Amino acid sequence: MSKPVLTYMDAKEFAYIIDSISVLVEEASFVVRGDGLYLRALDASRTAMVDLIMPKEAFEEFPEVEELKFGLNLKDLKKLLRRVKKGDKISMEFEEGRLKIKLVGKSVRSITLPSIEVVGEELPTPKVVYTAMVKTASDILASAIKDADAVADEVKFDATEEAFVISATSDKGEVEVRLEKNSELVYEFDVKEPASARFSLEYLGDIVSRSSKISDIVTVELATAKPVHLTFDIPAGGRIAYFVAPRVE
Repeated sequence: MSKPVLTYMDAKEFAYIIDSISVLVEEASFVVRGDGLYLRALDASRTAMVDLIMPKEAFEEFPEVEELKFGLNLKDLKKLLRRVKKGDKISMEFEEGRLKIKLVGKSVRSITLPSIEVVGEELPTPKVVYTAMVKTASDILASAIKDADAVADEVKFDATEEAFVISATSDKGEVEVRLEKNSELVYEFDVKEPASARFSLEYLGDIVSRSSKISDIVTVELATAKPVHLTFDIPAGGRIAYFVAPRVE
């Protein structure tokens, strides 16, 4: 019987995906189902969640299995993925308790990692009724959050009927980035009700800066004093999304 194999054409892009996940967790449990690859995980403080969906169609080779689970130490995986070259593809072959990973390009480089048991729980999708949605350029959001990080340890998101505003204030100074509803960098804008929330920059900066390497566009969903939902699209219909809990007074 042949071993299940998962092959993704762009190893560099896959490396960016793993790097984005590793902002929140050091170990991750992946699930292969008949229609795609999935991951959902909480950070140690339970204030942020990452949700990855990569459909079967995103892969060059995909195993015919009902369900296959494997856990990986992302630090070990990232060591291998640092060696990724442009044009490489990545192949993962599942053996009993192990995962053989190959980077295939002008040469074939491989490493075998143990599949680890990641202790976790079934995580439901947070039930939040969002009142505002803004779709914009991910590098614009990354730059705004980097500006906020220069003066404060938290950032404030405000969505009104006219604009999406990212701001930060501290003794060091003030930062404000305003994206008007009709700006050429705002691709979709839907505010049913104004929304405002503050978020720690502990994770947010790395989440946005790393995920912007995967996707040029980010969808921000916001409700007052509720977790923000950030979604970055992956080619072939996939996505990596985050829920980050707000800071409360």
